[in-house]
Amino acid sequence: TPLPFHREATVRVAASPQVVFALLDDHQRLAAHMEKPSLMMAGATMKIETDSEKGQALGSLITVKGQVLGVALSVSEKVTEYSPPMCKTWETFGETHLLVIGAYRMGFVISQDAEISQLRVWIDYDWPTGQWARLLGKYLGQTYADWCVQRMATDAVRAF
Repeated sequence: TPLPFHREATVRVAASPQVVFALLDDHQRLAAHMEKPSLMMAGATMKIETDSEKGQALGSLITVKGQVLGVALSVSEKVTEYSPPMCKTWETFGETHLLVIGAYRMGFVISQDAEISQLRVWIDYDWPTGQWARLLGKYLGQTYADWCVQRMATDAVRAF
């Protein structure tokens, strides 16, 4: 299904693609910015759960749940592309219960440039369903999507 909105961040990471992929392949670490209170999360946190494959295999499942401003949020994701050490993609399936973005496809691509890796983190997304959530999505969806990809990319740079 085509998703109408796209955001991405590209950074250079001082590590090999194998090492960068291993870092980002840990979904708990990759999405750690969602498990900490922040302004973008309205002070709330989300809990990330994975299946027995820990989100590290094609078809592996990831669930994200939490509450923001008293509203229960949840989304289920499935790994749809898994090609270590170059790329990984995951996307939502089923009903999404989010405030500022709806269904999404997200991933990262790593390429080698001499001794440095180039990392591109991206998200394709739609607005959420529901009148109020859609309104929030129109005003805050792009800001939130930018924050997510930027955090994942800069967290990888900081790790090395």
